[in-house]
Amino acid sequence: MNYQNDIKEAVEVLQNGGLIIYPTDTFWGIGCDPTNADAVKRVFDLTKRSNSDEVVVLVDSEVRLNSYVQEIPEIAYDLIELAEKPLTIIYSGGKNIAENLLSADGEIGIRVSGEDFSRSLCQRFRKPVVYIPAAMSGKPSPQNFGDVETGILEEVDFIVKYRQEELSIPAAAGIIRLGVDGQVEVIRE
Repeated sequence: MNYQNDIKEAVEVLQNGGLIIYPTDTFWGIGCDPTNADAVKRVFDLTKRSNSDEVVVLVDSEVRLNSYVQEIPEIAYDLIELAEKPLTIIYSGGKNIAENLLSADGEIGIRVSGEDFSRSLCQRFRKPVVYIPAAMSGKPSPQNFGDVETGILEEVDFIVKYRQEELSIPAAAGIIRLGVDGQVEVIRE
């Protein structure tokens, strides 16, 4: 299925501060422009989340990391290259994104997407895209489109059609926190 029309419409919505529902390399997510604090707040309000703990920013390649992280530990590149499944890395010192997207101590979770649609979306948008599970806080992440609650679908500005019919169960991303000093903390394998 060709998803170029979905990409085009999703980018227009993101550029105008809107919210989208889209497939990723893990679960279906709610996306917005990570540089737009109002859009980020709208995602938090919609999902009843009070902070950025479960929010990830997807990028299309590791080259983009320099634009959004103050100092990237060298090991990050090795981890990204060697990862056998989606990997979110929590970095210290996020930059060039909305303040309400950073944790209280300035951290940001970033995942280099290996999935065609979300990677193409980031490329066309020319920025990262926020990813937060398309579920209310405390509820399980939607494994496929059919698991996304109607109430959430009604509150976003665009719903991607691509991959809505898939019923496969995706793997959750691994999560690693990297300190600038090279300290590595595995949060989820």
